[in-house]
Amino acid sequence: MNAPSWPLEIERKINMNTSTSVEANERVYAAPKVPAIAICLDGCEPAYLDAAIADGLMPTLKRMREEGTDRLADSVIPSFTNPNNLSIATGRPPIVHGICGNYLFDPETGEEVMMNDVRFLRAPTIFKRFYDAGAKIAIVTAKDKLRALLGAGLRFDDDRAKCFSAEKSASSTAVEHGQENASAWLGMPQPDVYSADLSEFVFAAGVKLLREWKPDVMYLTTTDYVQHKYAPEDAEAKSFYAMFDKYLAQLDEMGAAIVVTADHGMKPKHLADGSPAVVYLQDLMDEWLGEAAARVILPITDPYVVHHGALGSFATAYLPDGADEDGIITKLRATEGITDVLNKAEAIERFELPGDRIGDIVIISGENMCVGTSQHRHDLAALKEPLRSHGGLTEQTVPFIVNRVIDLPSRPTLRNFDAFYYATAAAAL
Repeated sequence: MNAPSWPLEIERKINMNTSTSVEANERVYAAPKVPAIAICLDGCEPAYLDAAIADGLMPTLKRMREEGTDRLADSVIPSFTNPNNLSIATGRPPIVHGICGNYLFDPETGEEVMMNDVRFLRAPTIFKRFYDAGAKIAIVTAKDKLRALLGAGLRFDDDRAKCFSAEKSASSTAVEHGQENASAWLGMPQPDVYSADLSEFVFAAGVKLLREWKPDVMYLTTTDYVQHKYAPEDAEAKSFYAMFDKYLAQLDEMGAAIVVTADHGMKPKHLADGSPAVVYLQDLMDEWLGEAAARVILPITDPYVVHHGALGSFATAYLPDGADEDGIITKLRATEGITDVLNKAEAIERFELPGDRIGDIVIISGENMCVGTSQHRHDLAALKEPLRSHGGLTEQTVPFIVNRVIDLPSRPTLRNFDAFYYATAAAAL
């Protein structure tokens, strides 16, 4: 398709030197001539887009698919929020940036902690590199857990960077986030964290920022609250994507180069009666090795467990000294619902994970099965619908759609963390 012209009412010079490319983590990014935007639709199984488009609810995305470039890409494994968002933000897999889950076990301290502190990040973001080159950067995230990591290295004292969350929008400040009271600025109340409104706030903020503040590089990343609750054919899911399409139309009309992708897909993980389908790995380890001799970690764990109960399809386990690792792997591989069991070296090589932040073995369950620790440790009372979750290989395929014609590979070569590489390339045309 022909790139739309930048509307005259907001015509401007690009803030950075358009002849200068930017290097980040051994990748070179083109200097955009129009704003380059990547949108991460959390939990966006490709079937969601197909279902909404089939019902005529996403005319903008349908046109982007037909007149732009439409592919499928692979996410990183584990197919969780934090590893994939930071891969998109750095353009590299977890072995480079270090964020390999939402949750981390530190064997030296014996503590299990959230991996949302900047101290865990081992690589600069693309945003920082463009900011250092003189660009204006805008980042809006649904949940606040990602904000500090995505905004690492940005300064907010020169009106060239904004990084705030919908979750904490009423308390954002110009000093810490580049935007005083983002909720009042946008004219939308701070949304409930368990709502579709949290993602709508992100889209609405992106439109306002593009129209009024005119960033050179912008990242919009949502929450998968809807996708955890509703299947692609459900009316609530279709309504969510219809809402998104209206905001996408506005971004597209303003001439930005846009890549739409996702951090991971989403699959049903429940039995016929609607109860969760779970292999409780800590219970198995306790049976095989003795109580608490091994330590099972679920990297999906975060403060927002109402919609998934900390149940996903990826786990890592630390074994006691002297344990028969090969024997444990053999038993796990024979367990119904478990599809892949890898030792540390295999997991590092296959999934490009940082070896010092995973256990001795990695366990992945199949499309309709998830893994837990001990049954008594999971409070599933808040699950009101049959469980839908992610983390494994069956949730790795994600959409990758560009609103311009550009030469793209497809999966497995194309990765969701190529989003800004191709967004900036499209914006430089």
